[in-house]
Amino acid sequence: MGTPHFAVASLNKLIENRYNIAAVVTVPDKPQGRGQILKFSPVKEVALKNNIPVLQPASLKDDDFIQSLKKYKAELYVVVAFRILPESVFTIPEYGTLNVHASLLPKYRGAAPINRAIMNNEKETGVTTMLIDRKVDTGQILMQTKVAISSEMTAGELHDILAVKGAQLLIDTVKSIENNSVKSIPQDDTLATKAPKIKKEDCKLDFSYPAIHLHNQIRGLSPYPAAFCQFRGKILKIFRSLAPEENIACKEPCKPGQIIEVFKDSIAVCCGTNELLNIIEVQPAGKKRMPVKDFINGYQVKIGEIIE
Repeated sequence: MGTPHFAVASLNKLIENRYNIAAVVTVPDKPQGRGQILKFSPVKEVALKNNIPVLQPASLKDDDFIQSLKKYKAELYVVVAFRILPESVFTIPEYGTLNVHASLLPKYRGAAPINRAIMNNEKETGVTTMLIDRKVDTGQILMQTKVAISSEMTAGELHDILAVKGAQLLIDTVKSIENNSVKSIPQDDTLATKAPKIKKEDCKLDFSYPAIHLHNQIRGLSPYPAAFCQFRGKILKIFRSLAPEENIACKEPCKPGQIIEVFKDSIAVCCGTNELLNIIEVQPAGKKRMPVKDFINGYQVKIGEIIE
């Protein structure tokens, strides 16, 4: 059970290891683009290529869907980046329902663990396999693997690493279930933190914040949904900045969002209490993503202009 690209690595790993995948469950096809052409989820595309039956219920509580699931007689359900399952579904299989979650639970329970970990300047995260229970991301932990987060790493880069790590952890977990060596550990709820879904207000940059806060916000939202601000009255998305160096400040008092220096490959913007943030990749409204040097040349960016 899964939908996005993050889940594809796990599905492919199960296929490579010759597990008998009775069916794939994913979201209904959605019309996209100007032509409103029906688009398959990434997981469905892989399933069809491998001749695996696909179920796409509008509601996971639908009785016909639940009866269809039961007919497959699957011994284990695997959930990777999918919807919240009702108890009538996750209790069906003999060995329960296994979830691959992109954090070191109980930290970052919720829909956006990758984004939130970077936005909060975590130095380490990972992947957890757990058994699903009634509350979201609270089930017993089976296995975990850790991943370091560098100061320049974006959410997109971390996503790709965790997808691969998660796929291998899934196989290790399934094998441990097969040979009856798996050990489950209850989560310590006192250590739990939340990773709620990203909203538009999470993406708006406020240059009155310190440089490190803005840098983490930018990389934690890159490439999607992307941090944004306004330049000359239009939306400007920002995808990359340089990790701020300590004690690097504006030489003179400046306004938050004021462009202090225009270099060949970066724009230095005043933020926080006279700190500098160097922006290196942007996307102006109606344009493609570009290195900031192309933005500087195309828009004749000047010192003293305000990004807000």
